[in-house]
Amino acid sequence: MSIPFYRIEVGGDEREKIDEVLDGEAPNIIEDLETAFENYTGASYALATSHGTAALHLAMLAIDLKRGDKVICSINAYPSVPEVVRHFDAEPIFIDINPDTFTIDLEKLEAYLGDNKSKKLKAVIVSHVAGQSVNLDRLYEIAKEYDVKIIEDASDALGAMYKGKKIGSTGADITCFDFSPHLRRNVCNGGMLVCDDEDIMERAKSLRNHAMVIEDEGLGYIYDVTDIGSQYMMSPLDAATILVQLEKQDDNIGRQREIAEIYNERLSNAPHIKLPIANDEHSFSLYIIKVDKNRDSFARELASRGIECGLHYIPLHLLSYYKSKYSLRVNDFPIALRSYQQVLSIPNYAALSDDDVEEICEAILDVASTRV
Repeated sequence: MSIPFYRIEVGGDEREKIDEVLDGEAPNIIEDLETAFENYTGASYALATSHGTAALHLAMLAIDLKRGDKVICSINAYPSVPEVVRHFDAEPIFIDINPDTFTIDLEKLEAYLGDNKSKKLKAVIVSHVAGQSVNLDRLYEIAKEYDVKIIEDASDALGAMYKGKKIGSTGADITCFDFSPHLRRNVCNGGMLVCDDEDIMERAKSLRNHAMVIEDEGLGYIYDVTDIGSQYMMSPLDAATILVQLEKQDDNIGRQREIAEIYNERLSNAPHIKLPIANDEHSFSLYIIKVDKNRDSFARELASRGIECGLHYIPLHLLSYYKSKYSLRVNDFPIALRSYQQVLSIPNYAALSDDDVEEICEAILDVASTRV
């Protein structure tokens, strides 16, 4: 039996909503999704985009990022994070990680800000790896003290919570979501940019469609262009699918937590395996273990048993472009390097049955028992 790293279940509800779009019965489906997302997250404003990277790129436009500006991000992030910064010929500044949560180390972040005061420093992008946030209260205090904007990359944190509030409504300047994140591919693409600042949202909304302005009382084909934007619009078919899936998200998170509890119990004494260190609000969009030696051979053994795994993430300073562009050395970020050599994401999603979970546990226990 083969168990993929991720599998999305699409049922009759999604198909029914798609048919409504195709039949012309849902002309405002994108706006409906944005309203539903505002209600779901508690954010004041939500703007749908074609994918998660588009949401991040649009966020950089919305904060008016310019050539030569600097944006801080974790060294342990998907390449889309520094990529959107580089598209503006701005400079990403990398910070090492917390070894327990794999997110940006706030002490190192604060130390960098204290030592490097610059008007060119525009923002900090914080990635919520696996669905667990950093200490956001402290993060926002740091941002206020050093006058930098906070952009939260919530690609792994749709529906995740911090102190009872959903990510997206906790105080960031902008939060970006991805409905088809790395290795958790959906049947559709889409992203969402949310914020509580009306000015930021109006600018993002303007730039989402080439900064085109069409007169309300005009003929519909007369337009003006007021800035340099791009095309970030979500397709109505994607919006229809995502709208239905959004309604299921809390149930999906509940199931992910159930599976995580099974893993915690069954794998607690597995040799050579360290389980996630999680708080009570972890959504477990990813379940990341650490393998103390030969992680890749461990993954190959699981693959031979039909268990597909993932990796979140390859530290950015090990990737050829960033290593060369900024003359980064392998040991510049020792915590991220050590974590990278050990971390392995095992399947955890709502479509897994209890039998699937048991098979995964048995395979991990069997492979772990052969490690020397």
